[in-house]
Amino acid sequence: MPVAAVSPTAAVPAASAQPTARPVPAATTVPGRLRTCSVAGLAADPRLAHFQAHVVNADTGEVLFDRGGRTASRTASVLKVLTSAAALSVLGPDYRATTTVVAGSEPGQVVLVGGGDVTLSRTPSGNESVYAGAAHLDELARQTTAAWTAAHPGTPITSLVLDASLFGGPGWQPGWARTELAAGYMPEITALQVDGDREDPYRGTSPRSEDPIGRAGQAFADALGGGVSISRGTAPAGAAKLAAVSSQPVSTLVKQSLIVSDNAVAEMLARLVAVESGAGNTFDALQQGIVGGLEPYGIDTTGIVITDGSGLSVDNAVAPAYLTRLFVKVHRREGSLGVIADGLPVAGRTGSLSYSDRFAGANAAADGAVFAKTGWIDTGYTLSGIIHAADGTPLTFAVYALGDVSDNAKQAIDTITTGFFRCGDNLSNN
Repeated sequence: MPVAAVSPTAAVPAASAQPTARPVPAATTVPGRLRTCSVAGLAADPRLAHFQAHVVNADTGEVLFDRGGRTASRTASVLKVLTSAAALSVLGPDYRATTTVVAGSEPGQVVLVGGGDVTLSRTPSGNESVYAGAAHLDELARQTTAAWTAAHPGTPITSLVLDASLFGGPGWQPGWARTELAAGYMPEITALQVDGDREDPYRGTSPRSEDPIGRAGQAFADALGGGVSISRGTAPAGAAKLAAVSSQPVSTLVKQSLIVSDNAVAEMLARLVAVESGAGNTFDALQQGIVGGLEPYGIDTTGIVITDGSGLSVDNAVAPAYLTRLFVKVHRREGSLGVIADGLPVAGRTGSLSYSDRFAGANAAADGAVFAKTGWIDTGYTLSGIIHAADGTPLTFAVYALGDVSDNAKQAIDTITTGFFRCGDNLSNN
C-alpha cells in the first residue's frame, strides 16, 4: 500500500551559546602623571625629628606629597591660622571690640568695662604702641570726663570700678609654661588690659605683669586725673553709657596676629569667637567656638583639638592635610579668607619670615614666593601656607618638625620648603 507522503519540516537549529560579556571599566582610566622631582633626601634631614608634611596643587587639589599628613599633631603658632579663619567666620572682618565706661551705682562712681580689646593702649593719642591704630585710654578718659561733667556738673569722679567679666578665668592656660609671662611672649588673658599687658608698650616682646586688669585700671585712673579709688566688680544693669572706644577691625587684628605671631591678639580673637558663638567665655569654650567657626568652610574638622588660640599649648592638634585644604581656600580668597592671605609673613620680605635666620643662603631662592605662618614651641617647629612655585604652580603646604628639636629645625624646614618651590607640580611623593 502506498506510503503517505510526509511533509518535510525545517530543521530547528540548536540554541546558539551566547558568549559571556567581558567586564569593562566603568570609565576610562587616565594614566597618572609620573613626577620626577624628589625631596626624599631633604625629608630625611635629622633636624626635622618626627617629620610630617603635606603638599597640594592648589589649582587641581591633587596631593603631591604626603608624610603623615592626616595625623593631627601639635601645630605651635600655625594654629593662629585656624583662629583667624574662625574669627573671620564668626565675628566677621568688620567686628571691633569696644571698651566702654558707664555710670556706677554710687555717687561719683564710673565703671570701666573691658570688651576684650587687648590692644587698647595707655600711650598718648597720636603716639602709636606696638599695635598701630589701637584705641587709646586718654581718649576714653576725655569722653568720660566730658559726659560726666555734662550730667553731673560740680560733682567729681571719685570712684572707679573695673569690670573684666566678659572673659572668664583662669587667665592662664594650664598647658602654658609660666616663664612665657616674664619672657614677654604671653599675657594673662583678661577682657580688660592695655598694650597686651606689656611693660613697654612699644616693644613686641616685653615682660607682662601678674595683674593686667590692675595695670589697665591704674592707667585709666591716671588719665582721669588721679584721686579716684579703684575697685573691681561689674557694671549695673542698664547703666548709662558715658564713653566708648573700639579696636581696629578683625581684618586688621588678624594681620597683626599673623605677621609677627602675636599671642595676645590671637587669644583675644579666640575668646571673642567663643563668646560671640555662645560657646562660653573660658579656655574650655575654645574647642566648640573655633571648630564651630571653621565648619562653614566645608572641610572635615574631625580630630582637631583646640586648647588655646595662639598655639602655645602642646595639647592643640591639627592634621597638616587640614591646613593644606584650608590654605587652598585662602589662596582662592574665598569669603573673607583673603584677609589671611594678605597677613601672612613672606619669605625674605616681611614678618617672622624676614628674620636673618629664615630662607637664607641657598634657600633665598624662594624669597618672595613663600607666604606662610611660622610656629615654634619647645617641642616643635612648624610652617604652613602658600608657595608660588618656580614653574608657576600654586602649592599649599604644611611642614611639622616635632619632638627633640633645636633651633636649626627652622633651617631644615626652610630647605624642604625651598625644595617644594623648586619642584612645583613635578614634586614626587617618592
